[in-house]
Amino acid sequence: MTKMGTDEPSKIQKDAAAAARPAARRPSAEDEAYDIRIAADGTWYYQGTPINRMGLVKLFAGVLRRDEAGDHWLVTPAERGRIEVEDAPFVAVEMTAAGAGPDQVLTVRTNLDHVVEAGPDHPIRVTVNPDTGEPRPYIVIKDTLEALIARSVYYDLVERAVEHNGVVGIWSHRTFFPLEGKR
Repeated sequence: MTKMGTDEPSKIQKDAAAAARPAARRPSAEDEAYDIRIAADGTWYYQGTPINRMGLVKLFAGVLRRDEAGDHWLVTPAERGRIEVEDAPFVAVEMTAAGAGPDQVLTVRTNLDHVVEAGPDHPIRVTVNPDTGEPRPYIVIKDTLEALIARSVYYDLVERAVEHNGVVGIWSHRTFFPLEGKR
């Protein structure tokens, strides 16, 4: 039944329709899994196929979050879905340096055009792959999201490295970052 002279549903119809809808439930981890994967080289995949539209990848990256457990999520006001990240969601592909010593400022650009300056808000860390002994350098891009520093960029860091208190590392924004990896 509608209100007299209108096509608008009555309050009774609205209440009945609301009661007929299933109760909202919190999605389980399985419900939240998206078939999206970020490969170690920074390539984004959907259902096993590379996402070639850079604008779409940047849109997804804009809603990417990492929780305390280390899981990665795409989070929008309407939904939240877990995705697989093989290593880090971004790759640092370019670096520039200005200044020298403690006053040096290192600026890094990622494969998705994020630009950050290494420093207290964007620290650099190095781990060592236990199987190969190779260094795995990272820089924080935003919040807890990191970029793997590409090998060529890491070589640039090593060329600029200095010794400070017996440790080899690099300065940026008056912050010293050791380049000797931790196992």
